[in-house]
Amino acid sequence: MQSAKSGTKESHGFHRRAVLQAAAASGILPFLADVRDIVAVAEAQVPSATPTDADVGSLSPFIQGQAVKGEFPLSFLNPRFRSADAWRKTARAKLVDLLHYSPAVCKPAAQTVDRVDCGDYVREKIHFNTTPDIRVPAFVLVPKNAAKPLPAIVALHDHGGFYLWGKEKIVETQGEHTVLAEFRKSYYGGRSIAVELVRQGYIVVVIDMFYWGERRMLMDKDPPDWRDRPASLTADRIQAFNTRAGQNEDLVGRTISAAGFTWPGVMFWDDIRTVDYLVSRTDVDPKRIGCVGLSVGGLRSCHLAALDERIRAAVAVGWMASFPRQLKTHIRHTIGHTKVVPGLYRYLDYPDVASLALPRPLMVINGSKDSLFDLNGVKGSFDKLNACYTKANVPERCVTRLYDTPHEFNAEMQAEAWAWLKRWV
Repeated sequence: MQSAKSGTKESHGFHRRAVLQAAAASGILPFLADVRDIVAVAEAQVPSATPTDADVGSLSPFIQGQAVKGEFPLSFLNPRFRSADAWRKTARAKLVDLLHYSPAVCKPAAQTVDRVDCGDYVREKIHFNTTPDIRVPAFVLVPKNAAKPLPAIVALHDHGGFYLWGKEKIVETQGEHTVLAEFRKSYYGGRSIAVELVRQGYIVVVIDMFYWGERRMLMDKDPPDWRDRPASLTADRIQAFNTRAGQNEDLVGRTISAAGFTWPGVMFWDDIRTVDYLVSRTDVDPKRIGCVGLSVGGLRSCHLAALDERIRAAVAVGWMASFPRQLKTHIRHTIGHTKVVPGLYRYLDYPDVASLALPRPLMVINGSKDSLFDLNGVKGSFDKLNACYTKANVPERCVTRLYDTPHEFNAEMQAEAWAWLKRWV
């Protein structure tokens, strides 16, 4: 009987011979520079006995080997790009193409369904169209006794594994569920960032992202409490809904992919159409619009600034990473269907996408204790962003901050973000 070691060696040898024989039979052998090329192909498919410490185990070397090495082809730092305008046109077109989602443009046709006097501001509940068939729910916070038109902020809520509510996570409402207040304590320093911004004189709009809040996935036999979200809903029931939604996120993403479009395409389209809604309001100054968000809200903020030049300045919190650096151990809990644009990362890394905002101002904030991201990848992304803005001759318009914190948007971060928006919006 062969030992395990000799059996493995022999099976590897057989595998290499089989590949060589197949290559010779197919006629491709003469086109390879060296037989060693074929051997390398064969050996790349053989599981290694060397520990990888990777989430995908023995498949990691192959997958990592497919990632872009060196500079990305459509990065602004590629020497072939000299003009920022020409580069943006090329890179943005690639991003838009790969999103595979471009419904017919339509008017917002906004309808106000509720108005609440909150003392120093008014909270409007509105619905507006992002496509001819989809109406999106939103809160709009409007300062009272302020001279119009006013600057505006698109505030973008997070993922957080918390699906039952969306816009309410960053907009405090009267009589809200205590779980929402607890959520804000964990991620926002106990503050409603939309209310913080309206009190600084901005009109603030917050929509429910697809799959969250009023746009959450409900099943035919779901009970009334999950449908109506009453104040009596227990924390256990809320967690049960969020758990189910988390478990089904992959299924929804695969179903979307099978239908031929992308989840990020839906998100980014809705956010751009939100800007369309804002500029339709006579009380908004269309030349003074900014955006801000945490986590997937930070991802959305970067992409909104990258795709829509009406955004004058952006703040992205808790979402800056290099995709090749995430592959080994930071995909499971970070990169899902909501964040992947298939094929994009053969052309642009995430900081390259974010730099599409230039020359408009961009602030990026991350926590050094944020386990969702490879820290060296975050630092490298910061370096790349600053290099892109430097190449565009506007280095002062990019600020990257690394706080000694976990995944959050705390009061200190908020103070810096609000100062940035006040400076530029």
